[in-house]
Amino acid sequence: MSLCILVAGKTLTLAVAAFTLSWTHSVERTRWEEDWKVTPSGLRVTEARIKGSGAGMEPPEGAVLKDGWWVYAPDVGPQRRLVLAASGATGGGWTLCTVQGCRELGKEAGETIVLEPCESSGTSQPR
Repeated sequence: MSLCILVAGKTLTLAVAAFTLSWTHSVERTRWEEDWKVTPSGLRVTEARIKGSGAGMEPPEGAVLKDGWWVYAPDVGPQRRLVLAASGATGGGWTLCTVQGCRELGKEAGETIVLEPCESSGTSQPR
C-alpha cells in the first residue's frame, strides 16, 4: 500500500505502510500525535498521544500517562480518507512523518489536504 497526499490539485505518493501525524492544538498549544497504518480498507489509527490536557482535550477513558503524554488506542474503524484543514491561524501546520522522513503540511492558509490510501497504480481512490 501507499499513501496519497492530495493538495492544490496535485498528488504526492509515498510508498509507506504507516505514518505519524502530529500537530499543535490552536487554542491550548498542546501537542497531539497519532500513529496510522495504510490498509486496503482505509487509514487506521493505532495509537494517539496528547501532551497534557485542556479545555475540550481531555484524554479518553483508558488513557495512560507515559513520560508526560496521555497515550491511548482510539476506538474508530478504518477511515477512507483524512481531510486536514489549512487555516494558517495555528502558527504551524500538520507534521507527517514516515520512515522516509518528515514533512510539514498546511502551514500556510490554503486548500484542504487529503490523505488516503493509493490504488496500486499510485493514484488516489475515487471519493
